[in-house]
Amino acid sequence: MPVITDISQLDLTKTYTSADYLSWRLDEFVELIRGKVRLMSPAPRVRHQLVRAIDQRLDNTSCEVFFAPFDVRLTTSTPNGDAQISTVVQPDICVVCDENKLDEYGCVGAPDWIIEILSPGNTTHDSKTKFDLYEENGVPEYWMVNYGLKNIVVYTLEGGHYELRGEFFEPGPIPVATMTGLAVEWAEVFKGV
Repeated sequence: MPVITDISQLDLTKTYTSADYLSWRLDEFVELIRGKVRLMSPAPRVRHQLVRAIDQRLDNTSCEVFFAPFDVRLTTSTPNGDAQISTVVQPDICVVCDENKLDEYGCVGAPDWIIEILSPGNTTHDSKTKFDLYEENGVPEYWMVNYGLKNIVVYTLEGGHYELRGEFFEPGPIPVATMTGLAVEWAEVFKGV
């Protein structure tokens, strides 16, 4: 089988696995959503200040912050109980606290906290498709940051479903529910925006 080096070599109607995905050598950034290839929007430039703010707060913890391109392979169980991976996403930012989930390819399983930065071209993908994926796969906390509206919407997983934890539109601390004592300042997130 030839090495896949260009998106044109893929049949976008076909269903692929994470093994297929890991063998590709593409210049384009893609995600695999339930086996289907999805081209990604360019990563937002403003995420770096948010990554720095989070990274500083994780100094004395076992958690690490990662940003796209960083593969997160979400696992689902088949009816016979086997783990199957047909979804590989590249969250704008994610935090992983269990080093056993990390390997040479990225993260296997649900990160502890995912942050997506909304832009006009990806709002539906992040607020519906990825929301559902992260909920189904047990991501404990999901933030959506909208630089246009200068707000952050925070969800936490409660009983297998996301519950709205809060919407933050003004300066002040935004607590990270899954990490006791950790908060991110709204002003740091939107500094210079």
